[in-house]
Amino acid sequence: MSTISVRLSESLHQRVRELAKAEHVSINQLISTALAEKMSALLTVAYMEERAARGSRDKFERAMAKLGDTEPDDGDVRVV
Repeated sequence: MSTISVRLSESLHQRVRELAKAEHVSINQLISTALAEKMSALLTVAYMEERAARGSRDKFERAMAKLGDTEPDDGDVRVV
């Protein structure tokens, strides 16, 4: 486990302290979890962008053509 020193404004530190207390976790636990969630979101965006860059409209159209005139399942229909 590593140690890191982070400078926080007094107001942010107070809010973190309050949230940690409300969640019954330590400030370290709250910040570690928040950081992990943020990293996950950023990494997911990067992953999706990389996947999209590999995509091909032509391949998509060919795959969709294999479906023919099949109606979508009831759960797959979007009601507007």
